[in-house]
Amino acid sequence: MRLLPPPGPARVLTLGTLVKTVGRGLWLVASALFLTRSVGLSATQVGIGLTISALVGVLASTPSGYLADRVGPRGVQVGALFAAGTLTIGLVAVRSFPTFLLVGAATALADAVERGARGALIAGAIPADQRVRTRAYLRATTNVGISVGAVLGGFAIAADTRTGYVALILAAAVASLAAAVVFVRLPSIAPVAAPAHGPRLVALRDRPFLAFTLVDGLMSMHFSLLTIALPLWIAGHTRAPIWMISALTLVNTVLVVLLQVRAAGAAATLPGAARAARRAGVAIALACVLFAASGALPPAGAMGLLGLGSVAHVTGELWHSAAGWGISFGLAPADAQGQYQGAYGMGYELGKMLAPVVVTTLALGWGVPGWLVLGGLFLLLGALVPPVVRWAGRTRPLSEPTEQVPALSLDRRTGGSIWQAGSRADGAGTPTGGIGAPRGRATTRP
Repeated sequence: MRLLPPPGPARVLTLGTLVKTVGRGLWLVASALFLTRSVGLSATQVGIGLTISALVGVLASTPSGYLADRVGPRGVQVGALFAAGTLTIGLVAVRSFPTFLLVGAATALADAVERGARGALIAGAIPADQRVRTRAYLRATTNVGISVGAVLGGFAIAADTRTGYVALILAAAVASLAAAVVFVRLPSIAPVAAPAHGPRLVALRDRPFLAFTLVDGLMSMHFSLLTIALPLWIAGHTRAPIWMISALTLVNTVLVVLLQVRAAGAAATLPGAARAARRAGVAIALACVLFAASGALPPAGAMGLLGLGSVAHVTGELWHSAAGWGISFGLAPADAQGQYQGAYGMGYELGKMLAPVVVTTLALGWGVPGWLVLGGLFLLLGALVPPVVRWAGRTRPLSEPTEQVPALSLDRRTGGSIWQAGSRADGAGTPTGGIGAPRGRATTRP
């Protein structure tokens, strides 16, 4: 596997993402300690603030993507990163719960704008058949960046001083600003004119796409298995040594970095992406069964099942991520990529909000039966994706059916190519122009 994509926009996106996520890792590893030990907030206040910030992200996702479509995604993304960097510096001035809420909500808004613009930028700057692969590179890079940031942040955490925490915050802010400078090298994507008639936020009226977003968002709760449920399960319900928590996290990170790009090939078509989502549900359900069984075994057996469960989980994680990218790009219209990618992100944010309560209540509150319920839930959610995608295909405008075209070379709404008209096997397609007209082309090259 190539460590970097070929020279061009994909490589610029990858390098900018690396810079940005190193800063994110710095903040993630220090945020809770800074807010409680330096600012003086309670754990409950921090939790409430993070929940409100997540809600802001959910509500702003689709409008933010719409803004990127109308104004042009590169400028919106660069502006959002500058805003996020400036707001991160503002954390130094936080001294009370109200100011934490204000800065946190504003930062969540900037992050939502950046996410929506990133989806539209990928759609406009990357050839259609390379978008899912590019997203895979970005996800692998994100894992590397956050890991590097977390390791670097550990030195400041060890000092446990306000000076150290402030230094981390300023470094995270600089990373955001530096990423914005890197992304300036991306091609400028011409904005897409708003439709002359009909609703502006069409993604919120696309019921099949919203159904997929909901199913995919609920399925994304599996990310919290590794970060929330499994560490507490290992520490309190198994005989495995506590260092297994770090070992399994390391295994997950390494496998994502090494295999995510390869796994993206499973989502090269809309049907393939739907099948990948179904397989993801099976793999994650298997992981839940193995995690549940680990609680009844001696140390060696528990470690073995936890290791197998983690491999099953990361396999499902790789398929689930690739499937989500393929379907979200494959169903979105060319003139509304930003808002559709924003709506897709809204599902993930919803899952992130629900996951802590759901996974802790079931896996830790109910024990083995709860793990099995979780496994059944993920199995069901994965199985729902193919029929939802077929439903979405039936609601797209019809044209003469031809041979199946890969999802990544489809017009985002109608099945026609971004560069020329076309159609899918289910008959969805449209001639060039109208609702199938291409989104803005890159007007400059880095």
